[in-house]
Amino acid sequence: ETLQRIVSTLANKNDEIHNFIDMLNHTIKNVQENSSNVISELDEEFDGLYSILDEMKGTMTNTIQQEEARKIQALQNQLSQCSSALESSEELLEIAARSLDIKDPVEFSKVENIKLIVTMASAFRISLKPKVSDSMTHLMVDFSLERRMLQAVKFLPVPKAPEIDLAACLVADNCVTVSWRMPEEDNRIDHFVLEYRKTNFDGLPRVKDEQCWELIDYIKASEYTLSGLKFDTKYMNFRVQACNKAVAGEYSDPVTLETKAFVFNLDNTSSHLNLKVEDTYVEWDPTGGKGQEKIKGKENKGRSGTPSPKRTSFSPRSLMRGSRDRFTGESYTVLGDTAIESGQHYWEVRAQKDCKSYSVGVAYKNLGKFDQLGKTNSSWCIHINNWLQTTFSAKHNNKARTLDIPVPDRVGVYCDFDGGQLTFYNANSKQLLYTFRTKFTQPLLPGFMVWCGGLTLSTGLQVPSAVKTLQKSENGLSGSVGSLNNVAQ
Repeated sequence: ETLQRIVSTLANKNDEIHNFIDMLNHTIKNVQENSSNVISELDEEFDGLYSILDEMKGTMTNTIQQEEARKIQALQNQLSQCSSALESSEELLEIAARSLDIKDPVEFSKVENIKLIVTMASAFRISLKPKVSDSMTHLMVDFSLERRMLQAVKFLPVPKAPEIDLAACLVADNCVTVSWRMPEEDNRIDHFVLEYRKTNFDGLPRVKDEQCWELIDYIKASEYTLSGLKFDTKYMNFRVQACNKAVAGEYSDPVTLETKAFVFNLDNTSSHLNLKVEDTYVEWDPTGGKGQEKIKGKENKGRSGTPSPKRTSFSPRSLMRGSRDRFTGESYTVLGDTAIESGQHYWEVRAQKDCKSYSVGVAYKNLGKFDQLGKTNSSWCIHINNWLQTTFSAKHNNKARTLDIPVPDRVGVYCDFDGGQLTFYNANSKQLLYTFRTKFTQPLLPGFMVWCGGLTLSTGLQVPSAVKTLQKSENGLSGSVGSLNNVAQ
């Protein structure tokens, strides 16, 4: 026995090592892929920087060329004015010289206004100073500061990995609140990224047989609540990384939180033929019985009269259920396919608005095919009848107790197998509807009856915190139990 324990321990250790080797190989592959990704991102950053510099160079070059054109245009205008004035002055000088050569006073008097013309010459009004300077130094640049900044460019400091605070994490009401903190203050953190995945393995995440991580990005706070979950696995892995404006840090050490809940489907192999059954939905079909009885006869009996292979299926759940005939007669019943043998469990049921009659409860596996929920000592239920007038009652062992409370849209069922308690709640308000107290001596199956309507199940639910709170105070409400309490046979 000692050797067997050692061998078993070693085999388990080998499995852990194999799993760790797979994780290391996976990590090596990730390092290579991430390095390539980072180099590509670096190329993109430098290409972007080059693009900005090229754009700035083009803009500045254009500014210089515009300044050059403006100055040249101003100087050319001034040059044109000087040339025109010079040409005009030379003509006046020539006229004035000819006038000075006239000796006859009479003749000279005829050109006496030449003095006024020469005095008004444009040459006297021209500035002989250039309107613009030939200097372009005002458009020079000094990149010494930028050069020092570029030379100082280094890899951004990577944010440290956050630390998930297990004590502050909470799993309740099909929600998970994950809380974390940074190992040291970092005011450059912009946001956090949370990843999670469902698993059936406790401890470290495994590479094989695991679902992909689901991601929630841009979390500004240091905690996050995942709501509306279906807990159809035993655990969930979580990890968090911090991100600044440009780079993400390493992920935190992953943590595993327990998320056990009661998950079951409807057992369509034993349901009444007038019921259409899917995994979590059942609907009454008035034509099902006639149309399916012949099919049932053909399926269940061969030439030798023995059950067909379909009826002798040996799946794990069928072995757990045991063989049973379909419900028949007026027992429009279907049971769940997973037994309750211990612990506390919770599920919810919603009826169609026009549903005429339905029951919700539990039953032992030996419930007969003609039996109706609540009319035997092996079944417990609440029954809602909307035919002609609405009645609401709790039923067990063919005894009924009328419930003088409104019928809720959705019914919550809480079963404490070990504590011998079956309680029904208004699933919206968590108002107590009725409680059965007994001692369960056999495994229980969820049970449902429906006539003229349909029911939708919600499974994979944890016991709501409001229900847990009510359980503490319900022990003193003996009046809600009444004569239907019994010790189960």
